Amino acid sequence: MTTTSTPEDTGRFAWYRTLGQKGRRAFIGAFGGYGLDSYDFWVLPLGLVAITSFFGISKGEAGLLTTVTLVLSALGGAIAGVLADRIGRVRTLMITVITYAVFTVLCGFATSYEMLLVFRGLQGLGFGGEWAAGAILVAEYCKPQYRGRTVAFIQSAWAAGWALAVVVYTVVFTLVSPDFAWRVLFWTGALPAVLIFYVRRNVEDAPATVEQRANSSRKGSFRAIFGGGLGRTTFFAALLATGVQGGYYTLASWLPAYLKTERHLTVVGTGGYLTFLISGAFIGYVSGGYITDWMGRKKTFALFSVLSALLIVAYTQIPTGANTLVLFLGFPLGFCMSAIFSGFGSFLAELYPTDVRGTGQGFTYNFGRAVGAVFPGLVGFLAESMGVGGAMIFGAVAYGIAVLALFGLPETLGRELT
Repeated sequence: MTTTSTPEDTGRFAWYRTLGQKGRRAFIGAFGGYGLDSYDFWVLPLGLVAITSFFGISKGEAGLLTTVTLVLSALGGAIAGVLADRIGRVRTLMITVITYAVFTVLCGFATSYEMLLVFRGLQGLGFGGEWAAGAILVAEYCKPQYRGRTVAFIQSAWAAGWALAVVVYTVVFTLVSPDFAWRVLFWTGALPAVLIFYVRRNVEDAPATVEQRANSSRKGSFRAIFGGGLGRTTFFAALLATGVQGGYYTLASWLPAYLKTERHLTVVGTGGYLTFLISGAFIGYVSGGYITDWMGRKKTFALFSVLSALLIVAYTQIPTGANTLVLFLGFPLGFCMSAIFSGFGSFLAELYPTDVRGTGQGFTYNFGRAVGAVFPGLVGFLAESMGVGGAMIFGAVAYGIAVLALFGLPETLGRELT
């Protein structure tokens, strides 16, 4: 008697087909959650010039709006990581989406700078937690050989949400006075509430991991990720996240203002330049996933850290009259600064066992956000004397920190999630 085995699916979209029906639903839920997370983040940088004028605040105070968002996102991410290990990935995903949507809308009702600062900080709690829950949810459905590219497609949702925010920004600021348009932009942050209905009805945690978490005595334990052989991993993973996100959020926070105030572009012109950057970002997210499955996690981080640092220097030091060069340089800049994120979801998931995966991933990634938030805040204060473009050079320093962190971390390509 002979038996035949079903050949393994190795086609172009095998990463998606091999998730199974439940995994594909989880992918859709996580993709939507992260895309709308991005949208709700970007409404602030896009409206920052109008907000600065409306409240009569300094560049330093404007930068503080982003800094407080990122600092509190660290707390939100750490809490979400613990919740993901204790109450499940899907429930945590819904809680985080509701949180960032509600407080984004409330930002539009702020009557003072201080009120806006508080609402934006609370928005950061949900903003920081969503990625931790969604990335782990999908990673636990993936086959090891496809994990990098699958979770990278989740990361690409950031570019999709960014693009949607730019479109809405361009329309709103074209039709509405800037003094009111920034409020309308925040109010559109209610969009994520629609996603909750889909997630609640269609998405569930990976069955193979539910029992493992249920039988663990240390699930959601911060002590576990700092001891038992995981302490070194946690330290260097947090340092890696700090460098990468310090560089990224320097660009994310100040690029729209740089284009408007130092390149002297209009609202429509800024949108056009950002289109090149976002197009590169989307392709970078997707391509980075294939690259990290091919080259390995550490080599991919090193490659794109170096390239991103060099491109930040080039982009901000181009002479004022060469705006066309800035336009086209936006594509490789967007590609590199986004491709570096493609390996994060798979790499962090592979560094930790199932019962503390949410806690480890939530803490390290969002610790990086909090400490990395120092960079855009620093740029805001230094911009008063150096100009926005000059101060943005500190983003390149952040990428140097990321390269150093890699020396303390193992390669995890092909590792089974245990």
